[in-house]
Amino acid sequence: MSPQKAAQEQAHMPRRSKITPERAQELYAAVLDILRECGYEALTMEGVASRTRCGKSTLYRQWGSKPELVVAALHGTRRVLLPGIDTGTLAGDLREAAQAIGTAARRDTPLMHALSHAALQSPELLCALREALIVPEIAAIEAMIRRGAARGEIPADTPAAEFVSAQLLGVMRARPLLEGKYADEAYLTRFVESAVLPALGLDAPAS
Repeated sequence: MSPQKAAQEQAHMPRRSKITPERAQELYAAVLDILRECGYEALTMEGVASRTRCGKSTLYRQWGSKPELVVAALHGTRRVLLPGIDTGTLAGDLREAAQAIGTAARRDTPLMHALSHAALQSPELLCALREALIVPEIAAIEAMIRRGAARGEIPADTPAAEFVSAQLLGVMRARPLLEGKYADEAYLTRFVESAVLPALGLDAPAS
C-alpha cells in the first residue's frame, strides 16, 4: 500500500474516543446543570471545561461545537420515567404518571425552558430534546390509554384520550409561567383527578 493511500484511509477512520463512558456522563451532567442554571446562550465550551476540569481542546476534539455537545448530553442522559407503570387500571396509571412527572419537574422544567428557543432554530437540537424528555413519556401515556381501552375502562374512540399526554406534559411546563411554581406531585395529582379523569369519563376519588 502506498504511503498516500495509507494516509487517506487513516483520515477516513473514525476518531477514537479518549473519554471513558463514566467521564462522558460527568461532562453531560455538567452541561445539563449549566443549562438549568444559566440557559443555553450562557453555556460555553469554556464554562463546561472549567466546571469539569477538562481541557477545552478535548471537548472540541470530541464534540466539535456547543450544539453537538448539548445534543450528545441529551442523548447520553436519556432516561425513562413512565414505561414501568402498570397498576392494572387507567386511573391508577395516570395517578402514578402524575407522581413521576411531578417528581422530575424541578429537574426537567428548567431544562426544557432553557432549550426551547434554541431548539426551535435547530432541528437536530429539537429532535434530541424531544427524544430525551418528551417522546418516551408520550409513548408511555399512550400505552396506558390503549391498555385502559382494551380493558373496557374507556371507549376506544374517547375524544379526550388523544390529549392526555399534551395535558400532563403541557401543564408541567405551563405552571411555572402562570404561577411561578413547579407542577409538583401534589399539583399534578389534583390535575389528573380534577381534569383528566373526568374528561375520560372515569371517576375521581371523592374529596
